[in-house]
Amino acid sequence: MKVNVTVMLKDGVLDPQGEAVRHALGALGFDGVEGVRQGKLIELDVAEGTDRATVEAMCQKLLANTVIESYRIEM
Repeated sequence: MKVNVTVMLKDGVLDPQGEAVRHALGALGFDGVEGVRQGKLIELDVAEGTDRATVEAMCQKLLANTVIESYRIEM
């Protein structure tokens, strides 16, 4: 079974990679991009029957730094 976990920095946390991408897009002539937030997508291939609580535990313990990051699970 496929599970996607999207991890993003929380609002208010400085995102230097996102800012670098925003700046580069402007330099390439893509005007009007006012903000970029960069995150990561983690694709898990888990055993059939794995429950959401187990994936939540994975996120809390390893996949996301919950102090500065939020995550979204798609099962």
